[in-house]
Amino acid sequence: MTKDELIGILNTLRSLPTETEIFEFKEAKSTFDFTKLGKYFSALSNEANLKGRAWSWLIFGVKDRGRTIVGSRFRLQRKDLDHLKGEIADKTTNRVTFIDIHELILPEGRVLMFQIPAAPKGLPIAFEGHYYGRDGEDLSPLNLEEIERIRSKALAEDWSAVVVPDAALSDLDPTAIAKARENFRSKFPGQAGEVNTWDDMTFLNKAVTIKGKITRTALLLLGRPESEHFISPAEAKIRWILKDARGNDKDYHIETCPFLLAVDRIYSKIRNLKYRYLKGGTLFPDEVDQYEPFIIREAINNCIAHQDYTRGGRINVVEMEDQLVFTNLGSFIPGSVERIVREDAPEEHYRNRFLATAMFNLKMVDTAGGGIKKMFNYQRARFFPMPEYDLSGERVKVTVIGKVLDQDFARVLARKQDLDLDDIMALDKIPKRKALSALEIKRLKRKGLIEGRKPNYHISSAVAEKTDMQADYIKTRGLKDDYFKKLILEYLDKYKEASKEDIDKLLLDILPGVLDGNQRKNKIRNLIYAMSRKDKTIVNHGTNRYPRWVRIR
Repeated sequence: MTKDELIGILNTLRSLPTETEIFEFKEAKSTFDFTKLGKYFSALSNEANLKGRAWSWLIFGVKDRGRTIVGSRFRLQRKDLDHLKGEIADKTTNRVTFIDIHELILPEGRVLMFQIPAAPKGLPIAFEGHYYGRDGEDLSPLNLEEIERIRSKALAEDWSAVVVPDAALSDLDPTAIAKARENFRSKFPGQAGEVNTWDDMTFLNKAVTIKGKITRTALLLLGRPESEHFISPAEAKIRWILKDARGNDKDYHIETCPFLLAVDRIYSKIRNLKYRYLKGGTLFPDEVDQYEPFIIREAINNCIAHQDYTRGGRINVVEMEDQLVFTNLGSFIPGSVERIVREDAPEEHYRNRFLATAMFNLKMVDTAGGGIKKMFNYQRARFFPMPEYDLSGERVKVTVIGKVLDQDFARVLARKQDLDLDDIMALDKIPKRKALSALEIKRLKRKGLIEGRKPNYHISSAVAEKTDMQADYIKTRGLKDDYFKKLILEYLDKYKEASKEDIDKLLLDILPGVLDGNQRKNKIRNLIYAMSRKDKTIVNHGTNRYPRWVRIR
């Protein structure tokens, strides 16, 4: 939104006699309680769904009584505001977070406009496991009737099952219909002979049409390319983009319906090169395909099945040098990838129930959850990182990495075959430097799989010994602070003084391998602070900007 559009919305809301269920003013002159902010997020998201709105507003810097702008100093740095999106996502259902946080600098003061998305159809939004709503201007628990009303919307509206009155059998692609028959026979071999006797409409009624009428599902999967207009403003498009190492676009290709054939065409665009492992005894084969073909097809088909077509967007497949990224619009209705992998059970609710069933019958997707679990197991068998799911921003983003990201993690997968997927998914976060949850930390420590202090966990010594990783373990764990202090003092004894650059050269390469560049520099600063202020063993004879450290005798 432009600044003028935001000011217009702000002035409209300020002109209303009272707050409603879908907007709230707060002064928040300097701070605001995070838990209360999360409760308002849940409440305003749920109320937007119930009122049929696309979003709602929480506005800081405006006094409720009188609607005067008083200005807010809440999180003055833009990076802190952007970080808030992740903080909220960590506590909400499906990691739903703000559409955007708009910052208005007005003559009267700074105003923050938090744009909160409506809860997805069928999915009320909880904060820290509790659903919130509004009774007029008051924050309150979402009552049972409201929860069921939000959930029932998913059951009442199946976009994919809607019949398109003006579409006819001639709008479907004959090649796609023939391929659909072939897949149906393969899926249900017991009916193979019978399928051959059916005319096209009899067959289609078994898979994608309803009583001889063409559905949106039929057009998506089997429609001619020129039939896409029947589902407008929705789009039936899959876009493949090839990027170079710098993230610049090198090539692209767009496919439309019939999706049954488009999947193979998009697949053929992906350069599934050979990946050569570094040899380590007999641990790794010489080379494999970068990506297991099943993973590519499953990811694309999942995007088709779960896309929110009401939002008029495209499915994207982005190919980079060593990873593929698949995105589709819409929330992840199962709520948690971990639960899908752990329970391996069919989901009760689907966004596009008719489409998902048709794709199953035409052998495009596995049973719900089964395909996702297979993707994880294929990566595990190659000793590659686990697929990454980003469920924020009202879309699903899946990243599949086509190489060994960390040799230590790969060795653990190769040597410890008894690890379950829950443990592997948690351990996978360590080489990716992603935060572990409190439950994951507790479980991995209880099993003796990790050591260290938050956030710098590393593979434990017990695992290291069992996987021939003792040397890597020692390097990762690092040495005691006293050792590094002793090195600095020995340097000063020999060379009399040391600059900041001298000490960096001395220590940076021998600090624990688990620390990144910034963490290593912070470590050195902390050592110098301790030696000069607490230990009183060194003193600065230079300036703060250009220190000259000398040993105190």
